[in-house]
Amino acid sequence: MPRTRIKICGIRDEAALLAAAKAGADAVGFNFVPESPRYIDPDEAFGMCGLLPPFVATVGVVADPTPDSFADLEEACPTTHTQMHGKENERIAKACGPDIIKAVRFDPATIATELARWDRCEDVFAVLVDGASGGSGVAFDWSLLVPHLAAVTKPIILAGGLNPMNVGEAIRAVRPYAVDVASGVERERGVKDPDLIAAFCEAVRRADGG
Repeated sequence: MPRTRIKICGIRDEAALLAAAKAGADAVGFNFVPESPRYIDPDEAFGMCGLLPPFVATVGVVADPTPDSFADLEEACPTTHTQMHGKENERIAKACGPDIIKAVRFDPATIATELARWDRCEDVFAVLVDGASGGSGVAFDWSLLVPHLAAVTKPIILAGGLNPMNVGEAIRAVRPYAVDVASGVERERGVKDPDLIAAFCEAVRRADGG
């Protein structure tokens, strides 16, 4: 099996950024949603991008942007990918694409439709499946997602309530392209813990090896 990629989301300071890079994360996420406790000013995020080693991707997290607001954001802090975490439609994805990561909330009643919808969208690079609410630290029953994945052609990123203790189980159950963590590596809300980041990345590597 190919190795599972790792995204550490909600980076707000240099210590967390460098801890993620040192631990072997493939991507770091900057949350540009003002209402989020993990919000970072785009200018501040841009200043940190230069500290990353080569081949560590950056992801800008947005929710329901307009084309104009997205253009302003991209000018302030261009990122490798954009993660849309709101109620965006295909028109907005096209206006802000390509290389979009579209987040959907897991709901047994709608997940098949949502996966099919975004799998068809050419501007979406990958689909992120989250728990009840992004950044809330709430996991869902991963076994309920598995039957829907065979029909999906795009990479699946698993999120929602992941932490160093359960990410191995999640990987073995779903075999996602990548895993995404925010609250699961924090010592308090919005504040990353370098030791938890390292433990999370190590747990992913162990799961891939076993």
